[in-house]
Amino acid sequence: MSAHDRKEEEVRRMLDLGHPRVPPELAARAAARGRGILRARRAVRAVAWVLLLIAVVAFCVWAAIEAPWSAPPREP
Repeated sequence: MSAHDRKEEEVRRMLDLGHPRVPPELAARAAARGRGILRARRAVRAVAWVLLLIAVVAFCVWAAIEAPWSAPPREP
């Protein structure tokens, strides 16, 4: 018997065993946890966008006030 045949036989034995009982509320708990994870991801994404927007606005205000692209005035 080859290694492949042994593995296949072992898998067949495992599949022939009875399946364990699953708690009836498991699906509801999994769905609730999934909703919580999605809500947290959305909140993190929203905070990241707000921080990025604040950083862009702050940079634009700084650039408008300082005008870093212009040459400094020459002294006579």
